[in-house]
Amino acid sequence: MSSADNDNPFEMPIDGTLDLHHFSPNETADLVSDYIEECHRRGIHELRIIHGKGIGVQRDIVQGVLSKHPLVKEFRHESGSGGGWGATVVDLRTE
Repeated sequence: MSSADNDNPFEMPIDGTLDLHHFSPNETADLVSDYIEECHRRGIHELRIIHGKGIGVQRDIVQGVLSKHPLVKEFRHESGSGGGWGATVVDLRTE
């Protein structure tokens, strides 16, 4: 179910982990950018964005946003049992 399928807005937890499984690719770029900015505002500087493995559409969109966002210091695929290619870890600038 996409957030567009529901006319009622919902409060998404801002805890450093963003799971994109319930969002469509056309929502991803704005959602990721807004999430980065809100996390930074709240002092959360390490994020985990779960985009899934699939064919890589969400991953490509996420990493495109991350590569251009001024608050992003670096990002990488999550290693080990935490998702591997299905998640990206992001370090935000602290200044």
